[in-house]
Amino acid sequence: MDFWLWRLFFVALAEILLFHGFCSSEQAPNYSFMQQASSAPPVSYYDYIIIGGGTAGCPLAATLSQNSTVLLLERGPSPYGNPNITEISSFGRALSDLSPASPAQRFISEDGVINARARVLGGGSCINAGFYTRAAAGYVAAAGWDGRLVNESYEWVEKVVAFEPPMKQWQSAVRDGLLEAGVNPYNGFTYDHLNGTKVGGTIFDGEGRRHTAADLLQYANPKGLTVMLHASVHKILFSIKGKKRPLAHGVIFRDVSGKKHKAYLKDGEKNEVILSAGALGSPQLLMLSGVGPLDQIKAHNITLVLDQPLVGQGMADNPMNAIFIPSPNPVEVSLIQVVGITRYGSYIEAASGENFAGGSATRDFGLFSPRIGQLSSVPPKQRTPEALAAAITAMEALNPIVFNGGFILEKIRGPLSQGHLRLVNTNPNDNPSVTFNYFQHPEDLHRCVEGLRVIERVIQSRPMAAFRYDYLSLPLLLNMSANAPVNLLPHHANVSTSLEQFCRDTVMTIWHYHGGCRTGSVVDSDYRVIGIDGLRVVDGSTFHDSPGTNPQATVMMLGRYMGVKILQERLGNS
Repeated sequence: MDFWLWRLFFVALAEILLFHGFCSSEQAPNYSFMQQASSAPPVSYYDYIIIGGGTAGCPLAATLSQNSTVLLLERGPSPYGNPNITEISSFGRALSDLSPASPAQRFISEDGVINARARVLGGGSCINAGFYTRAAAGYVAAAGWDGRLVNESYEWVEKVVAFEPPMKQWQSAVRDGLLEAGVNPYNGFTYDHLNGTKVGGTIFDGEGRRHTAADLLQYANPKGLTVMLHASVHKILFSIKGKKRPLAHGVIFRDVSGKKHKAYLKDGEKNEVILSAGALGSPQLLMLSGVGPLDQIKAHNITLVLDQPLVGQGMADNPMNAIFIPSPNPVEVSLIQVVGITRYGSYIEAASGENFAGGSATRDFGLFSPRIGQLSSVPPKQRTPEALAAAITAMEALNPIVFNGGFILEKIRGPLSQGHLRLVNTNPNDNPSVTFNYFQHPEDLHRCVEGLRVIERVIQSRPMAAFRYDYLSLPLLLNMSANAPVNLLPHHANVSTSLEQFCRDTVMTIWHYHGGCRTGSVVDSDYRVIGIDGLRVVDGSTFHDSPGTNPQATVMMLGRYMGVKILQERLGNS
């Protein structure tokens, strides 16, 4: 009886700590617990070591710090003070920045699609288009999550980073065009995932400033958290001798100068290493630490800890296809605000304004940049710096009016097509090889075609009439869009005659890749790595498909959700 009374006491204590917070919290960007990894001691000890200060890692660390000592290791810098991250008008510049200091590390999938992974505290929430929307109720149920705690965790996130966007001319026209095109009913402004047309949330506030997952660290207990920036984790350390199963007990990380540091877990059976390095970083680091397919472990002379052939499998990326619509009238700068959730399994969204061009003064042209497209119409051996400079010069000669307009895009639900990830070398700072197999499953291609048909109806709708030139027919818009350097795939002439070919030729990423450490394959329902003790994975690499129309809200929610679950387990079973 006494045991259960004490257990109830600890659970009640956990509720007070987790949902009422500490009065000693700090405000971004003035975090006393944030420091450069070069200042780290050679050896340190913590209750929890979290690898990756991204969209899941930040809320997870903030939550666990309430009753534990937590080390959060982030390989990139702070997002604060970088206008390419914080200002909505600069969207696209971070993605076209290919310098080693860029918050976006470009990678190109084996499919020839250009993509990016975050390299900054706050993760993908620092470089994305900012759309905030929850997962569908069915997704939550299928994941086996506690619905009440899910809602509480979403609300915890939303108090800091989510806002209602201003609906101006372009976004309003797209909204009304979706309704005229039959994407009903109209659900107004809501974070919820509902069939029909809605206005979703955004992580940009009313002044156009981005709020990221790093802002959630204001919930942290400053006395319980240490955040190391420019801390590149090279290996998870395991104790094997005398153990029934390998036990994670520490990590090796290097600072910006390459100096090695070690962090270990304190004694205690509840203490853990938690991977939150993202859909590329988490499976990559598992393999580099000896947990993964035997053939890859052996090929790179890595000491085998556990032969786990499903690490790196089930990689998926939701394909995006877009049509650019030049406008005779000015359009506002807007990122994703409106979404049409169709019955076909595709989501219709829109964005507009000069932020996609980045401004000619920057000499990068944002999402139109030859650096992004890497001159996709030019054979690979001819994509020289000289060819790049010539392409930029040619673009600078264009009348700025050609960049005035907006995109209407569609994203495939799921997707059903899957691929894999493989190591290239043993450097964790280099990208692994990733294959997504876009449109391998015929249903994905069908969803794309149906989504494009909805977009065509939206373009032809009465609300969009003020934002299109009468002489630009739909076939011409399709062919114009298909000629943009959006990927490295060969392009076919006159793709307007085949929407299937348009889908294949113009496939892009919407940066919603996931998989590699999927639940039921690599981790269990509590996100513990199967066959390993003291190690979990908490991030989008565990997803079977992308939640809702945008995953960032759910990834942040998951960090909070699992932090609460882990602390409740720690306190309730003390």
